[in-house]
Amino acid sequence: MAQLANLHGASETLPSIFRLQGDLRRTRKRVTIIGFLSKKTEQIQDQPFQATRRSAAIGLASIAIFGNSGIGTALAEDNGNGWWLDGPLPVPTIVNSIANKETGTRSFLKKGLYIANVGTKGRMLRLKKYAFDLIALEDLMDKDAWNYFRKYLRLKSTFMYYDFDELISAVPVDEKQPLTDLANRFFDSVEKLEDAVKIRDISQTESCYKDTKVLLQEVMDRMA
Repeated sequence: MAQLANLHGASETLPSIFRLQGDLRRTRKRVTIIGFLSKKTEQIQDQPFQATRRSAAIGLASIAIFGNSGIGTALAEDNGNGWWLDGPLPVPTIVNSIANKETGTRSFLKKGLYIANVGTKGRMLRLKKYAFDLIALEDLMDKDAWNYFRKYLRLKSTFMYYDFDELISAVPVDEKQPLTDLANRFFDSVEKLEDAVKIRDISQTESCYKDTKVLLQEVMDRMA
């Protein structure tokens, strides 16, 4: 009797298995129709369901990327909007006197950054926003976040450095010198602040940040 019961249970299980396999075959067909237009349909249907789905995704992504790449390049070249890159990252050059007179550069500058050309108004807005972001660093001075503090300071200050240079070149002649003086006072202060952060001297960091914060507020007022 036990053997008959086992056979009876197996006979009830087999139809479920067949139904499951049938569902998988139907699912494969749907994915094949959506992802491909190929003469080798029967060969694709025999592949595992997961491989078919992954291949379909890759195929659609390739069409989206390579199919429109020529259009995107043509539009970027025509518009010259400063956002599209068709070669290595450009290295910004400084044409105004805002570098450290002793070193010829600034110690906080980070390399490998793309400074997007956002126009004069866009640079003013970015300077104002990044000055506000650096003011928010004050909350991290009494915490063990030295590395983050320094990375964030260098990143924002690098963008501000190149934005100041472009902005000085764009403003009228009578505004160039006051803006240059503000930039030099600010970047001199940032270098002192970074030196204090590097040695993790909390008292010196607080003192340097206090002076930098005043200049950050002056930058925000100037860019308003």
